[in-house]
Amino acid sequence: MPFLYAVRSIIAYLLIILYILVAAPPALFIGGVLRWKRGMYFLGHVGVGLALALCGIRYRVRGRENLPPGTTVVFCANHESNVDPPVLFLALHPQLHVLYKAELRSVPLMRTVLDVGGFVAVDRKDREQAMRSLEEGAASLRAGNPFLIFPEGTRSRTGQLLPFKKGGFIMAIKAGVPMVPVAISGGRAAMQKGSAFVRPVHVSIRIGRPVPTAGLTVDDRDELVDRVRTEVQNLLDQGPVWT
Repeated sequence: MPFLYAVRSIIAYLLIILYILVAAPPALFIGGVLRWKRGMYFLGHVGVGLALALCGIRYRVRGRENLPPGTTVVFCANHESNVDPPVLFLALHPQLHVLYKAELRSVPLMRTVLDVGGFVAVDRKDREQAMRSLEEGAASLRAGNPFLIFPEGTRSRTGQLLPFKKGGFIMAIKAGVPMVPVAISGGRAAMQKGSAFVRPVHVSIRIGRPVPTAGLTVDDRDELVDRVRTEVQNLLDQGPVWT
């Protein structure tokens, strides 16, 4: 079985690289020159969907009925595996923006794609820059762009929720948009420690009810963090949706 995982992973990597080589130039032209964000996102979704399918990663979502129609939100998710970002990017919204670590900008092509897509980098080592990024994110939210944040800041190695960082919550408060708790599980088994091969897994996503921020100020951020973190934990406690 490990041999089959290895072969499948190698084939998947080769086809994904081929797709990137073919799709990246038109995606950058569509997004960077034509400013047709929907077209760029479409190509991105095709690539992510192809990658997940080739690796045998399947997902199910429960709780879509909790999403307020036509309302911009900040999705707040736990983070336990490398497959979480692509799965949530595909599952939550057709034009999902992401608040991400500034270290990812060290990859030139990725930096360009993230900029054109309207993603917002946060440098936690530079408080002044981080606050400018949160203002940028709040402005994007007010313009109608939904965001995804991973407030733990890194992957949990045990599956237990880590402390939540406050940046994304401040951004939501400044924009006055609801925060939607999201629990994702099942992805940790996809890649074993020290291995580049991907195993097929079933990923579960639970979407909770929005937590409003209207009327809150930055001084209320700690209470908001505690409330949303509790909601994410409650969703995780409900277990996988594949049973």
